Amino acid sequence: MASPAEAFGGGVAVITGAGSGIGEGLARTAAELGMRVALADIAADRIERVAADIRAAGGEAITIPTDVADPAALDRLAATVHGELGDVRLLMNNAGIEILGLSWELPAEVWERAIRINVLGVIHGVRAFVPRMLSAGEPAYIGNLSSIGGLSMMAVQTPYILSKHAVLSFSECLRMEMDLVEAPISVSAVLPGPIATRIFEDAATARDPSKIEFHRKAMQAMTHGPGSLTGKQAAEIILAGIAAKDFFVSTHPEITTQMAKQRAEHLSTLSTPTLGEEARRMLLG
Repeated sequence: MASPAEAFGGGVAVITGAGSGIGEGLARTAAELGMRVALADIAADRIERVAADIRAAGGEAITIPTDVADPAALDRLAATVHGELGDVRLLMNNAGIEILGLSWELPAEVWERAIRINVLGVIHGVRAFVPRMLSAGEPAYIGNLSSIGGLSMMAVQTPYILSKHAVLSFSECLRMEMDLVEAPISVSAVLPGPIATRIFEDAATARDPSKIEFHRKAMQAMTHGPGSLTGKQAAEIILAGIAAKDFFVSTHPEITTQMAKQRAEHLSTLSTPTLGEEARRMLLG
């Protein structure tokens, strides 16, 4: 089993959503491992800040402002990275957004953007990069960011939860397709637990955000509370799992295992989805 330094050192990494949170942690950790890093994010100022730190520490980083909701932007990202840095060894489809609100109260444009970023951003990231990765014929790695939410259910987070289920399903099928064509590309589904990021701070909401403000604050407290990790700590765990070619890569294995068992029981018994009292209190205050 290769260590992260053995698997990634000297290679090229591409990280979407690299301007903050887990993406920023992945960029910094990949650079520390000796990778040349391409940082992509819709927030150009954020990735410039991260890249400047990487360069100041002696690393190599380029920034490519990218909206992963636009398939053409991901095509341009792939072409730019290949032209400036060469073949890609590590592709991290990390960019994602949180959405809070009752499903029928969320505007159509919010629903559309959630699906384009969280689901199609991952799919088109793979579509844009994999042909060149296959042509290179070298060992390579893909990490798609799902979530422990990809194993669960939660009211008022419906766009996020369904998108993370979709990313997990896509990654499962993609791993099988790589096996089918005997490609030297390992695919991992990354399932982060509580990580101290901006995701709830930046979350889009229904037109009346007051209805979900208690839930937002509860989730912010959870992601910044006991047992939570920084983006950098999460990144180190994630890259170790990807280097080991694990399919399920979790930052909080015990939580992930518990949620997987609950999901399996729910499906095996065809149970009706219900809110427990703890979840109801978190939602309503």
